[in-house]
Amino acid sequence: MSTEKNELPSYTRAQLALRNGQDRDEIWVAYQGIIYDVTSSRLWRNGKHYEHWAGQDLTDELPDAPHNEQVFLKFEAIGLLK
Repeated sequence: MSTEKNELPSYTRAQLALRNGQDRDEIWVAYQGIIYDVTSSRLWRNGKHYEHWAGQDLTDELPDAPHNEQVFLKFEAIGLLK
């Protein structure tokens, strides 16, 4: 994506929470203030990825994951978390 991070729209935690794979079709997660669209990932079907739920800021949960933050490079950054 060619959009600069500072040009991305901002979303509140409440707006992020609605993109949980249940309330709306979009499945979003946030990491370090950036919101990513993970809708296309088969690993996030129904808004759940192992013990992690979509529509949340996963920054504090990443240290327990078997991967590092490089995993977010696979997904489009679509917004900033207010």
